[in-house]
Amino acid sequence: MKAAVLTEFGAPLTVREIPDPEAGGGEVVVEVLATSVPPYADEVFGGKRNYPLEPPVVPGPGGVGRVVRVGPDATRLRVGDLVWCDSTVRARDDALTPDITLLGWSSRGDGGARLARHLHDGSFAELMRLPTENVHPLPAEAGHDLARWSSLTAYVIPYGGLLAGRLEAGETLLVSGATGNLGSAAVATALAMGAGRVVAPGRNHVVLDLLVDRFGPRVRPVQLTGDEASDRAAMSAAAEGPIDMVLDLLPPAAPSSVARAAAMTVREYGRVVLMGGVGMLGGADLALPYPWIMRNSVTLRGQWMYPRSANVGMIRLIASGALDLGLERVRTFGLDAVNAAVTYAAMHSGPFDRTVLTPPAG
Repeated sequence: MKAAVLTEFGAPLTVREIPDPEAGGGEVVVEVLATSVPPYADEVFGGKRNYPLEPPVVPGPGGVGRVVRVGPDATRLRVGDLVWCDSTVRARDDALTPDITLLGWSSRGDGGARLARHLHDGSFAELMRLPTENVHPLPAEAGHDLARWSSLTAYVIPYGGLLAGRLEAGETLLVSGATGNLGSAAVATALAMGAGRVVAPGRNHVVLDLLVDRFGPRVRPVQLTGDEASDRAAMSAAAEGPIDMVLDLLPPAAPSSVARAAAMTVREYGRVVLMGGVGMLGGADLALPYPWIMRNSVTLRGQWMYPRSANVGMIRLIASGALDLGLERVRTFGLDAVNAAVTYAAMHSGPFDRTVLTPPAG
């Protein structure tokens, strides 16, 4: 098959022929039809993000595909099924705290690295091998717009955070990092789940206006100034009532003060979910005050990625029309143009901008 290979950090991806993957027990091989190129892919491949990839590796964070081969233990999947390929793979020998790897992208700890050496390659290829449980049937209508459905990657991550925070219909959510690629997806997803209002802080007034124009008065924009106390007061005022939950999706370059200002707007007994990259590349710690957390009975938790069930929930939200993918701005590239796609994605990292690889049929 043809695949894009990261041979070393800092080098362009190399498109070349490599052996077809084979499905063993508990595995599926899928023909990749559309896969997203994250806006920060250039930072991963350049080594800036220090992801624990081990070149040579085929990168790529899952996508839409068609089943080519199934293992002997698959009872419902059939060759030819249109499916969503979830790249978040969990080890099967510890159900309570499983080691995790993101196929062709990242991993957690020594166990995750071991798992990544077995399931090494991602979706920037004509074919992809995955565990059976990571392959989810898609509705027939997904076949009419494969590129847009591949943007499910951008939505299922914040959806996992919203599930972790137990967002309920009618509640007020604050999305820290709302003007970013994942943050804007979180705004859309929360509204699709029935959030009463979403406070959207950010520095980019053009993006804030876009969110309000697109989703209406349930979005409450806040122009950040950089002054922690003033910004916290402005966010609280925009909610016009208690903020039930804060979801942080700020990127690694964001200062911890911005995340702290947002987190401390949450009401008594509120929930704060951290999913962003603050501090991952150095810088000051988040430093939330112990007395404030304790006396206000605030629940603070981290969430890396999402539970497996989130894939099915996300597919249902999109299939029902509650979440409209028609708002996406999609640019597609063939596999041979993968390096152009990586560059384009970095330059078009705004809300609802999607860069998609569409590998040729194998």
